[in-house]
Amino acid sequence: MKITGEMLIGSRAVRGNDAVLQATNPATGEVLGPDFHGGGAAEVDQACQLAEQAFDAYRATSPEQRAAFLERIADEIEALGDALIERANQESGLPLPRLQGERGRTCGQLRLFARLLRDGRWQGATLDSALPERTPPRPDLRMQNIALGPVAVFGASNFPLAFSVGGGDTASALAAGCPVVAKAHPAHLGTSELVGRAIQKAVADAGLPEGVFSLVLGAGNEIGTALVAHPAIQAVGFTGSRAGGLALTRVAQQRPVPIPVYAEMSSINPVFLMPAALAARGEQIARDLVDSLVMGVGQFCTNPGLVLAVDGPDLEAFRTAAAAALGAKPAATMLTAGIHAAYEQGISSFGQINGLQQVACGVKGSGPNQACPAMFETTAAQFIADHRMQAEVFGPSTVLVRCRDLQEMTELARVLEGQLTATVQADAGDYEAVRPLLPVLERKAGRVLFNGYPTGVEVCFAMVHGGPFPSTSDARTTSVGASAISRFLRPVCYQNVPEALLPEALRDGNPLKLWRLKDGELVRD
Repeated sequence: MKITGEMLIGSRAVRGNDAVLQATNPATGEVLGPDFHGGGAAEVDQACQLAEQAFDAYRATSPEQRAAFLERIADEIEALGDALIERANQESGLPLPRLQGERGRTCGQLRLFARLLRDGRWQGATLDSALPERTPPRPDLRMQNIALGPVAVFGASNFPLAFSVGGGDTASALAAGCPVVAKAHPAHLGTSELVGRAIQKAVADAGLPEGVFSLVLGAGNEIGTALVAHPAIQAVGFTGSRAGGLALTRVAQQRPVPIPVYAEMSSINPVFLMPAALAARGEQIARDLVDSLVMGVGQFCTNPGLVLAVDGPDLEAFRTAAAAALGAKPAATMLTAGIHAAYEQGISSFGQINGLQQVACGVKGSGPNQACPAMFETTAAQFIADHRMQAEVFGPSTVLVRCRDLQEMTELARVLEGQLTATVQADAGDYEAVRPLLPVLERKAGRVLFNGYPTGVEVCFAMVHGGPFPSTSDARTTSVGASAISRFLRPVCYQNVPEALLPEALRDGNPLKLWRLKDGELVRD
């Protein structure tokens, strides 16, 4: 499939006139052809109007039709073959095996939502029978979830496939019955077009309205602002910086009719090293933690950017092992020049904070956009006193915090901002000490994990990839896993609606064979 540098507005390929953008190889600085011709408010309006026109017809499709459509998208992405992986490699600098795995994850997400659609529980079908003899009488009441409306999806910089044009936000929105207008990330324009064309083809092959999917691109913030402000858009999916997420949230809240923005933004993902675990296996934890830290050059939203432990000989042994492991890690190419510049600025800013010392760094590189891993150290009292130490430095850096005792560790946990994850390294001898810490972590994070590392987010039914602000803009939701569909649904109650006019999910006899809550009992008959 040829990359042309055009936007995809419904079934058409459109060459914008507002700006010319170029993709760049971050490892070499090479400009990658072709030129991409971005658009502005006019193209956004075209895409959004098509999405609005498609909405009622698309949301009326059966769960089976949408499931087959999602599977068709996965098939089309896989059919792109090596061309997709090679282009993503050129635009991101990510190694081929990582990108092959990310493609598998992307297609796995689509197929998970297809399975979810066929299961039907997402509809939340609920029936309360009429009680005409009761005083006062109760009417016949039935409820189900319906699609929210067209959704704007912003491609992420750090996952050119799994969190981008065909990634989790697009998959969950399409599963819910919502058309998608996606904005390509400027770091991987060619990758975005290839995936966008795969989705465009799947829309046509499935016989769906062309407005079910569009892909726009443009320079600066104007096109994103126009997309969020457009009255047809009813929700936004975003993965990126705190500044970017808050800017889009402000636009959404200033609309005449505000809409939800599901923004994944900033997290330092604390790791708590409990005493028994630290004594028994501290050096191994140190090595494994450093491996997690430098994975993907630290460009994961779940990167372990904070480590806490009680001071003493066992922590000293951990620190020595971690510094040695980190010192052997080479610098590596970051995704973009902008991300690399921000990392270098973050490291520099940390170096200017009193009480925060750099204690280890990796092997410096000589190529463009290469980040050198770094570890800083401070005390719990200093960390609590200076909020700047909580800043996310997106990349392979972490802060080690020495705590006087377990009580001070828990006190520090209470002042942390909201997080995507909180990790506890604990052995059986630590369980009583962990007990008072765990409720604090439940309030601070969307995922609490034991004896592992936060990098690596499984796509499944139980996963929560979200958390209190600023990790996300809405702690009640997840952007990964089956529950992500709920972001793009809303409940509707049907009172005394004639049987012939009811949605299939709520009709007598249960024609879709769903699990339904009927008069307070979960039944399938």
